[in-house]
Amino acid sequence: MLKHIPTHVITGPLGAGKTSLIRHLLTQRPQHERWAVLVNEFGQIGLDAALLHTTDAGISLTELPGGCLCCVNGAPLQVALVQLLRRAQPQRLFIEPSGLGHPATLLKQLAEGTWQGVLAIQPAVMVVDAHRLASGEQLPDAQREALPGVGLLVLNKSELLNNRSRQALLASLPDIQWQWTQQGRLPFNLLPGSACVAGQRALDSLPVPPPGQRGPLPSLLLPGQPLRQIHEAEGRFAIGWRFHHSSQFNRQAVQTWLGALPALLRAKAILHADGQWWSFNQASGQGEWRISEWRKDSRVELIFETVVDAAALESDLMNYMQ
Repeated sequence: MLKHIPTHVITGPLGAGKTSLIRHLLTQRPQHERWAVLVNEFGQIGLDAALLHTTDAGISLTELPGGCLCCVNGAPLQVALVQLLRRAQPQRLFIEPSGLGHPATLLKQLAEGTWQGVLAIQPAVMVVDAHRLASGEQLPDAQREALPGVGLLVLNKSELLNNRSRQALLASLPDIQWQWTQQGRLPFNLLPGSACVAGQRALDSLPVPPPGQRGPLPSLLLPGQPLRQIHEAEGRFAIGWRFHHSSQFNRQAVQTWLGALPALLRAKAILHADGQWWSFNQASGQGEWRISEWRKDSRVELIFETVVDAAALESDLMNYMQ
């Protein structure tokens, strides 16, 4: 087991582009290094890891759904990290907390004695939607409190701002390092701590997970019988579905349906559609499709600002199956 593994926490509000940034960083992995990613998301269905899925054998992914990365005295975090580190033996670690999480609490937990000597915590990176900030939208309280202490502020979606708007936005920020990006494309050498390397191999000193704490159990998926999961917290309502890998969808019909949903804050999906596998990521009404390497099942996750009728949404979604 390596010690002092460079560990990068990539935080930011919902829809800012955290997953896009990590996906771009993964394409820059040196061939001689093993990287690992722990993704926490607000919903229960587990979709962000599927969005990041790659056939690259040098990258290991683990997801921790349910928005609980820094709750229950850190027990879920401890279990997920122990399992990932044992399996992947990484030389660099990325952690993406939920956009509704509390980054300051997470960083405090990672700096505690349990992980000392195992992880080398690098200055945090916060990804924000520069266009939304420039338009007057405020950061969530937890993100705003963490902002002065981050090592790099990534001002994503900068292509939507003119020079005057950029200067006004920069004038409103605290005195921290910042970088404009588009679609989360950050050069690896600009990542705080990118020059750090893992230490020498040491004895297996990972903490022992609390008794009874295990990872999520797999669920059996059957054709025409999706698995639905709901999570409500922090004033947000998330619904997610998993569909059997043989299920296929009409991609255009699904996108049109998503565009018409009221109170929808965020939409993410991996769909087997039109004879191909696609990932979909929508924030602030703007969505993007990409070819995906994921092949296990189709997944959809929606986050609303209010409670909605999950059964009615599921019925609508199944109407777009081919």
